[in-house]
Amino acid sequence: MNTHVDHAALEAHLRALTARTLSPAARYTHVAVLLLALIMCALIGALLATEPALPGRAQAAFGVMLLIGASWVGYAAWVLGNRTTLLANQQVVAGCMAVGFTGTFFACSAVVVLISGSTLALAAAATGGTLLACALAVLVSATSNAARLRALQRVLEGKLRVT
Repeated sequence: MNTHVDHAALEAHLRALTARTLSPAARYTHVAVLLLALIMCALIGALLATEPALPGRAQAAFGVMLLIGASWVGYAAWVLGNRTTLLANQQVVAGCMAVGFTGTFFACSAVVVLISGSTLALAAAATGGTLLACALAVLVSATSNAARLRALQRVLEGKLRVT
């Protein structure tokens, strides 16, 4: 039985796993998320600042949208600031945010459907349900990917401790 462990190779593999920087595609995607969220926040903020006569419910809805945009700005800045893959944790965070935000949209749309019975509200609720299903699929995939990477990291760290 061969019990020889090549510590240098294991250490190199572990370093490669944990020290990778974001790929150019991921970096560009997160820059796009950052820019689009900033634009969204600027437009909604300008609307709220210049239209004080908006009804209270509209102001509250725009305020929630402003918070959602600010959350995406924070997320993108966090990922770009770390410059590493974060062992797929950024995908789990984005998935949780997407589930939370689309779930909120779906719930609000469903309430409007129940109150008004509007066909347009029903279409919004159906769209929200579809987006929520997609967000849940992304979250499940990201969670399993992050768990797989953490398990691989533990195995490699365990092999490094073996003498």
